[in-house]
Amino acid sequence: MSCVVAVVGATGVVGREMLRTLELRRFPATEVRVLASARSAGSRVPFRGGELEIQVARAEAFDGVDIALFSAGAAASRELAPLAAARGAVVIDNSSAWRADPDCPLVVPEVNMDAAKNRPKGIIANPNCSTIQMVVALGPLHAAARLKHVVVSTYQAASGKGHAAMDELITQTRELAAGAEPTASVFPGSLAGNLLMDWKPGSLPDWSEEELKMVHETRKILGDAEIGVTPTTVRVPVVTSHSEAVHAQFHRPMTAAEARELLRNAPGVRLFDEPYAPGKHPQPRAATGTDDVFVGRVRDDLAVPGALNLWIVADNLRKGAALNAVQIAERLVG
Repeated sequence: MSCVVAVVGATGVVGREMLRTLELRRFPATEVRVLASARSAGSRVPFRGGELEIQVARAEAFDGVDIALFSAGAAASRELAPLAAARGAVVIDNSSAWRADPDCPLVVPEVNMDAAKNRPKGIIANPNCSTIQMVVALGPLHAAARLKHVVVSTYQAASGKGHAAMDELITQTRELAAGAEPTASVFPGSLAGNLLMDWKPGSLPDWSEEELKMVHETRKILGDAEIGVTPTTVRVPVVTSHSEAVHAQFHRPMTAAEARELLRNAPGVRLFDEPYAPGKHPQPRAATGTDDVFVGRVRDDLAVPGALNLWIVADNLRKGAALNAVQIAERLVG
């Protein structure tokens, strides 16, 4: 089946990655429209060996569109996604605007693609980048033994905050190497040579917005409101690819050996099954530019019998955003 695709927010870091992903995966689009704000109208972006001209993202731009991939921020999505859906497009939105809406499924294709069938508003939400890679790894384990409690510490790359953040990290790194005090305008301080917790405060005291996203999204995707999720989200001086240290407890004991067998052929997972040795583990540099969720350091917990610890790494721009959205689109047209 061929279709007309619109990419909204096509000049942003995730929008450009969506276009690259459509091209790399040879998505069967007869037409691709690239949409953005008025200030970007007329500029051009590369696609399939040529260029596409940016059009203004407004209601009429969605006439005849079958699938609209949104990565333009929550405010733009709240305004434009219903307009696109009203014109017959299936919207797949990468912002936080629709993730908590009970009428918008929150989908990771390897885990809960069936949820996409029920979309009363015509909108499918793409989860947060840190949630996606975690549930790809934990989904098979949950299906086998039902998760009880997840404790996760994230090591999130600068690219999760956009182009400007990536550029600022590179500039700060050069300043630090030259012996100067790094300057900061995107981050609330120096990320180079440092760690930050730079998300907005969440709706609960002393929890960040990012941390609460992981709580609610994990429960919604896995369809289990009783899962305990305890996240601590941290920004690290890495350009691309998020890493996570995960402790998982289950309703029945699970061994590392069983978990490795479940993960070995799990969709979207690349299992690192070598015995521990320095440097023999999933790394963000290796994950960048790849599609899989890398899972390693799968080991039995020493303090909690039947619990596990895992190390999970993935490209936050690919599987954590663009690829997940395109995979949903592929399943819809397939």
